[in-house]
Amino acid sequence: MARTELVSKAAKRKRLFWRTLMYIAIGAFFIWTVFPLLIMVLSSFKELREAFQIPATGDWAGALKIFKFSPTARHYHELFTEENFLPFIINSVIAAGFASVFSVTFGALAAYGLARGKIPGEKHLSFWILSTRMAPVVAVMVPLYGIFSGIGLLEASRWRNLLCLIIAYTTFDLPFAVWFLRSFFEDIPMELEEAAKVDGLSNFGAFRQVILPLAMPGIVAALILTLIFSWNDFIFASIFGQQAAKTLPVATSELHSTVAIEWGRIMASGTILVIPMVFLGVLVKKYLVQGMTMGAVRQ
Repeated sequence: MARTELVSKAAKRKRLFWRTLMYIAIGAFFIWTVFPLLIMVLSSFKELREAFQIPATGDWAGALKIFKFSPTARHYHELFTEENFLPFIINSVIAAGFASVFSVTFGALAAYGLARGKIPGEKHLSFWILSTRMAPVVAVMVPLYGIFSGIGLLEASRWRNLLCLIIAYTTFDLPFAVWFLRSFFEDIPMELEEAAKVDGLSNFGAFRQVILPLAMPGIVAALILTLIFSWNDFIFASIFGQQAAKTLPVATSELHSTVAIEWGRIMASGTILVIPMVFLGVLVKKYLVQGMTMGAVRQ
């Protein structure tokens, strides 16, 4: 009996040790990822002298001064008055939003076809779709540039350049959406569709009224992920957006001159770039977690 209790106590101590180690690792990772964002947000409300004030080594009281400052919205005001950032934000919303909706819409239809249809060479087709997402951006930059130039989309026109961005983003987001959503449709029993057809629904009606609601966590997760991919893009936006449809990441990179770097405005622009995606992720975190884990387990 005593030996059993010793073994049980040793097992408890071992579990406690690994659990404590896990919490320490999670805390360190949280600080590593969140602290730079916190510094960026705080610096966007500081004057440059306060933002670049570095405390002496070991001066913990001085380190806490990063939270004690007189807030100012001057950098944000300059972004929207002197730099005219509002059109850049609108361009990012339009390009990323439309590309995400198109990618998830067509991706859901393609993923459902791959999950339910009997297509010759289906495995090879699925791998080919995924491989197009794995290709580097530079590999498709020149072909896309040639296509857009040939059909006149690279002219100095805001809406034509935005259309270039939407097509370019969809080119890379669509394969990811197909690959991501296919597992969700495969996990939904076919008996539900058969029952819906018995009740008089067509194939598309069963897909729309039965399958889509069940796969909604995965669809929302795919929409958020593709939106983040497009929102953060810099390469496509710098080449295809040009000056007429400049997006927020490109505009942020241009906040410097030959004599100075506008750090305050860069911090404010970075905050505008990051905060909406963080807020959106928190807002739909339930769907995001369900979507990331729903198709992960196979029987």
